Order: sequence, then C-alpha cells, then structure tokens
Amino acid sequence: MANRFILNETSYHGAGAIASIADEAKNRGFKKALLCSDPDLIKFNVTKKVTDVLDNAGLAYEIYSDIKPNPTIENVQNGVEAFKKSGADYIIAVGGGSSMDTAKAIGIIINNPEFADVRSLEGVAPTKKPCVPIIAVPTTAGTAAEVTINYVITDVEKDRKMVCVDPHDIPIVAIVDPDMMSTMPKGLTAATGMDALTHAIEGYITKGAWELSDMFHIKAIEIIARSLRGAVDNTPDGREGMALGQYVAGMGFSNVGLGIVHSMAHPLGALYDTPHGVANAIILPTVMEYNAPCTGEKYRDIAKAMGVKGTENMTQEEYRKAAIDAVKQLSADVGIPADLKDIVKEQDLAFLAQSAYDDACRPGNPRDTSVEEITELYKKLL
Repeated sequence: MANRFILNETSYHGAGAIASIADEAKNRGFKKALLCSDPDLIKFNVTKKVTDVLDNAGLAYEIYSDIKPNPTIENVQNGVEAFKKSGADYIIAVGGGSSMDTAKAIGIIINNPEFADVRSLEGVAPTKKPCVPIIAVPTTAGTAAEVTINYVITDVEKDRKMVCVDPHDIPIVAIVDPDMMSTMPKGLTAATGMDALTHAIEGYITKGAWELSDMFHIKAIEIIARSLRGAVDNTPDGREGMALGQYVAGMGFSNVGLGIVHSMAHPLGALYDTPHGVANAIILPTVMEYNAPCTGEKYRDIAKAMGVKGTENMTQEEYRKAAIDAVKQLSADVGIPADLKDIVKEQDLAFLAQSAYDDACRPGNPRDTSVEEITELYKKLL
C-alpha cells in the first residue's frame, strides 16, 4: 500500500512573515478576500496586523467574525452566506484552529455545494473539488490547522464534535509568523503548546506512522520540549521555537492520524466547552500509560526527545516511565491541571466514552480499545 503525504503548496516562517501575504495574493491573481477571524483577535488588534498588510498593498477584503472558540455548524453556514455576498475569491484565515477550521468548512462548501449540509462533511467526505484558496495565518502555536487536512466543527444539537478529514481543505499558503503569537496569554500558550506536543506524540505512535512521519514527529517533540516553557514566558526564542514545532508536528500527524487522547478530548470540548489543548494535556500521560504495551521502543525515542538523559541504558519499563514523567513535568511546569475533577461530571461518563469511541481519531490508536476501557480511562482522571 502506498503512503500519501500532503503539505501546503507554500509556507513562510519567521518574524515578519505576514508581509508575504500581499505578494502571494497578487502573484496568484486574487481580487478580494473573506478574512475569517474571531472577535477577540479583532478586539485586541491582532487581526489588524494582517489587515494593515492588505490595506498597504491596496488589497480588498471583508471580515467575517461569527466564529466561536469551538466553531459550530451555524458559524459555518453563516460564513458560507457571507462569502457568497462578499464577492470574494479567496479566504484569509487569521486565528487559532477555530478560525482556520471555519474557513476550511466554508471553502469546501462553496466549491462543493452538494455538501451544504455541514454534517455531511464528517469523517472522510468524498468531495470532488479543492476548497476556495486559503491563506492561513495562525495566531496560536498548537493546532497546526494551517498545514493539516483536518478540521473540527461542533454539532451543538448533539453535543459532539465532528472530525472532518479532506485532502481538498488544506490551505494553499501557510504564514507561520511568531510575531502573530506574541500576544497570546500564558494559559492559552500553555494549552495550545501541549496540544502540539500531543499531536507529535500521538502521531509518532499511531498505527499509520512510518519513517517519513516519524522524522517530523520526533523533531517536533524535541523543539516543543525545549521551547514551550520559554513561549509561556513570552521569550522570542520560545515563541519562534513553538511556531515551528507545532507546524512540524502538523506536517506529520495530518498525514497519519492521531489516537484516543484526541478522541477523549473532543467530547469534553463539545459538552463542557473545555479548551482543546487543556483537555489533551490532562489526558495525554494517562493514555500514554495505557498505550505503552503497544509502542515497541518508541517511548525511548520520546524520552530522549523530551530531554531525558541516559535513555540508551534504560530498561523498557524505565524509558517508558521516563517519557511519561517528562510529559507530566512539562505540563505541570506550564500550569496545566493534573486531572479532570473540575471538568467532568460522573453522570456524563457513558456519553463521553461512547462519543470518544465513535470519534474519527480512535481507529488510529496503537492499542485497540473499547467503550468500557475508555470509560475506565476517564474515571482514572477524576
């Protein structure tokens, strides 16, 4: 079986990279953008950094900001109408995963109108055409939505997140500028950073992993482990490292899938509006323990990438524990809670476990699981 790898046509990295938006838009002959960004980024003038580039270049745009932190079907539907009314021919997504996921869904539906029912996009939808061209400008260092073929939309009526996987949704250009991330508060920096680490670790041990994806994931773990504490303290090196590390993780996991850390985190976001990165960070060490028997020697590599010394002389039990302990320590150092006691209600466990089992990320988990075993993992975190 052939292994497929999909990446952006073009990506820009480093401080000041947003200046390249104007050249890309002009060189591609784009006329008008629908700029998708959330209300807080607009309020705090983060989006303005991009609109200033467009204004200075004389490029037309309209802003669409009806985007929630966990974007909903309604956000997408309203965005589709906004795009049609605007006369735009491309999208600029400025924000975290919420803005980029909304932009992807809008872009897919515009060019594949037979999928106007947003629910029809769940899973691997058989769309025929690439989405409207997207230039993605992340403002968080975590989701890597700018380089992935995935997006997540919340079905409010059913209290669940729909994971959508579609090679046609990947942004054609990614602008990964650490200056766009410099105003992120500590808590958000920590949460999104741990999301990126979860991508790298789950991507490294998922059933679909292979040599090319392994290369990205191990490097991403190494960069994130050395950069996240600095990013939380808002150091330039930390911000730049996390901007790169999360993107490198995205290059890998987008092409090979994830596992049940994400499956268990998704329903927490849908039911309790829990920040996705926080949910992942809390769940990750417990699921790493659960998955350990099905990971061969990969935890030795993870421990080494996390900065643990002497892994070559450790027994299997020692290096597996070292990898998990290193993840726990990083999570604690950046202020992530250690359990789900303040989030999960025990009466919701059956719903959460079934939702996690039904999630599109679950089949990629290295260890086959069940609703009952996922229930026990949630209980362990209470």
